[in-house]
Amino acid sequence: MPEAIEICDDRMCALTRPGASLQKLANGAVHSEGPVYFQEDDSVVWSDAHGNRLFRWSATEEVSVLRDPSDYQSGNYRDLEGRLVACSSGLRAIIRREHNGEWKVLVDRYQSKRLNSPNDLVVKSDSTIWFTDPPYGITQPNQGYGGEQEQPGCFVYRFDPATGEIDAVVTDMVRPNGLTFSPDESILYVSDTAAFNISNGPHHIRAYEVVNGRYAKNGRIFAVIEPGQPDGLRVDENGNVFTSSKDSVQVYAPDGTRLGKILVPEVSANLTFGGSERDRLFITAGKSLYAIDLNTHGVQRP
Repeated sequence: MPEAIEICDDRMCALTRPGASLQKLANGAVHSEGPVYFQEDDSVVWSDAHGNRLFRWSATEEVSVLRDPSDYQSGNYRDLEGRLVACSSGLRAIIRREHNGEWKVLVDRYQSKRLNSPNDLVVKSDSTIWFTDPPYGITQPNQGYGGEQEQPGCFVYRFDPATGEIDAVVTDMVRPNGLTFSPDESILYVSDTAAFNISNGPHHIRAYEVVNGRYAKNGRIFAVIEPGQPDGLRVDENGNVFTSSKDSVQVYAPDGTRLGKILVPEVSANLTFGGSERDRLFITAGKSLYAIDLNTHGVQRP
């Protein structure tokens, strides 16, 4: 078994690749976050969320700064046209890089009030953007430009870029952060990182039923994450949930059983599947970008 893997359940063995090791691909960030993979050129774009920059790694080129300043981008994803969509904690908005390279604000308000500071997002198969909105960009000096909170809480939103419609779909969490859908999009997983700066705050992942493709109902605690808090989330083809934590990327079966850990020497913040077969896990942790090859496949699109 690779040294980077800790087994808690025999099902973890099927997800690992003999001889695979954790590789450090890049460093130099203040706080690495929000990796997104580009199959076209085998590259990863990720945020230096506290350094206010956007980086790009490629297997054939040196690491480069893609955007500086980045208005404190955090989570990144791609829409169904392949465009980069991102959470801007600085602009308190969801932004998108158009095909001509220009950045556009898609949404920055709900019910005429400014959003808190969008943190992470996913694009559903119907092109809607689901994103979390904790207050870190207005309360933490190294995560945004500050300001006053106008929303009555920290919610998860569903935004339709085709119509401009935005709805608060999860309103019962303290500090929603990372999120992902199950492979069939029937379950929405959302991490709560309130324990980061709230005494006795939650540090768990909640699971919600997705009703009619647009509502999140019947939330329940899926897994309590220790040590540290969960942040970024992804799922593989079998519905296993991969979550960042203080000492590793932890892996949970759909039934909530912890299968094992992918040990990381820095505090992991986020992750994404990539590679030509979507079987390479890219991990942003501390100041760095890591990768490990697995025996499973991610499901995000494109």
